[in-house]
Amino acid sequence: MTTAQQESEELRAVLVEELPAAVELRHRLHADPEPSGAEWRTAERVAQAIGVGTVEPVAETGLLVRVGPAAGPCVAVRAELDALPVHERTGAPDSASNGRMHACGHDVHLAAATALARAAHRTGRSLLAILQPREEGPPSGARDIVDAKVLPQHQVRAVVGAHVQPLLRRGEVAATSGAVNAATDEIRIVVTGRGGHGGYPHLTRDPIAALAQVVVALQQVVSRRVDPIHAAVLTVGEIHAGTAANIIPDQVHAVGTLRVLDETDRDQVRREVAAIVEQVAAAFGCRGEVTFCEGEPALVNDPQLAVRAQAWLGRLGMEHAAPLRSCGADDFSYYGAIAPSLMMFVGVDQPAGATLHQPTFRPPDDAVSDVATALLAGYLGALETGT
Repeated sequence: MTTAQQESEELRAVLVEELPAAVELRHRLHADPEPSGAEWRTAERVAQAIGVGTVEPVAETGLLVRVGPAAGPCVAVRAELDALPVHERTGAPDSASNGRMHACGHDVHLAAATALARAAHRTGRSLLAILQPREEGPPSGARDIVDAKVLPQHQVRAVVGAHVQPLLRRGEVAATSGAVNAATDEIRIVVTGRGGHGGYPHLTRDPIAALAQVVVALQQVVSRRVDPIHAAVLTVGEIHAGTAANIIPDQVHAVGTLRVLDETDRDQVRREVAAIVEQVAAAFGCRGEVTFCEGEPALVNDPQLAVRAQAWLGRLGMEHAAPLRSCGADDFSYYGAIAPSLMMFVGVDQPAGATLHQPTFRPPDDAVSDVATALLAGYLGALETGT
């Protein structure tokens, strides 16, 4: 057995010892979730559970916890603090009752990161735990942490994350090279016409009819303007129009989301969307305007780090899943601008139909162990890469 393997076995053994306390932490976090931007108690609970190292505030409600040697290069592990505005319906003893819920597994991620941070400290290794606020809602906590330029001060050589994923079986982990989550934009559309009586439509310029055609025409952007090999999604999720059955309004509004997996498609798709909104509305005698609110960049995993993590996953008894990519989004993508980064997806068993962001989604406690093992694989892979 090589020195690296011996050291990894030691770290793994200590990590296993930390898991029972991590599971208890998970229960406490799950029962008392906090919304984006107000995660003070959650951050403090996790920092207290880590219980060692130096603690530094960041991004208003976030914390950085450095364990092991205080100077020199280190690997960062990110875990998210915030919960969703979802009313829990899992029936679990630790169910939340405050209208918020860890319906995306953040409680599991935090508990797993805590276990790994404590194991790193106990074995004399350096690790920076990023307890990040505002992953679920703007403004992005990850972007604020990157903009604060605090990670270079810790000589962060890589950033590792892991996310529960019910699309994978338990025991499977996807450490996929390249783009795994999409770049996102919010689209805000306003169509202005001339309102009037519903019984005299010829005297109006109906913005509702125009917007209906705009929504239909926008689907052509993905199907006819983007390379079919490139993943892209355009969804209109909100429409606000009218006040009564017999009144044609002057103006209508719509809000949608645009997602592309390849950043090179982003500008082209924006141009196509703007042209369709303006020109289709004009065909109905109306004026169409569109505003783009830029969201996260694409999440691109470092190829070398992904390959190293895949090897360690096998050594640690996890099965490497087939490549997993989606048009979901995660502001973990911002960390890739400052260091090699890797986001892994960890399979969790769930009742049929339960998935992320649903009120019945609750990974079992063994997910804490699986996520911690995945984080350990990424951590060891980062140490090997010498980045």
